[in-house]
Amino acid sequence: MLEKGYIQVYTGNGKGKTTAALGLALRTVCAGNKVFMGQFMKGQDYSELKAVEYLPCLEIEQFGSPWFISGKPTDEDRANAQNGLEKMKKVLALGSFDIVIMDEINTALYFGLVSAEDVLSALDLKSECTEVILTGRYAPQEIIDRADLVTEMREIKHYYTQGVGSRAGIEN
Repeated sequence: MLEKGYIQVYTGNGKGKTTAALGLALRTVCAGNKVFMGQFMKGQDYSELKAVEYLPCLEIEQFGSPWFISGKPTDEDRANAQNGLEKMKKVLALGSFDIVIMDEINTALYFGLVSAEDVLSALDLKSECTEVILTGRYAPQEIIDRADLVTEMREIKHYYTQGVGSRAGIEN
């Protein structure tokens, strides 16, 4: 168990926010600690979902549909995010995980699927020893202000602009 848990934010338009959170999860699990990752806006079959087969101290749950939001979010998108936030509140209040990752929560905030006030109230439930990581583009100022550590991933160059799609094991 950690002596003191902090709030970290990984944001920005560059690649690597979820990947950084998963790296920290791997490090934490290998140190004998427990990690819960809730993935907002994701319902696709990402490669990291298989990690729970190899890492028994890691739990991952998705709170999204198998498609990306393009344009206006649907009622289902909002319901998935609200259900996800309720689950995260329960996980944080339980206090049995050393790290809790709210993957793509900042993007869910940007799309209006959840409110900053609700996310901040969820953070109020964390135990003193729990580290919380919030990922996703467009982290709002309220979240940045609340965090102890904020890292912005900035895209300088990306092969996506050359037509390279998502690759298994790299982007998904």
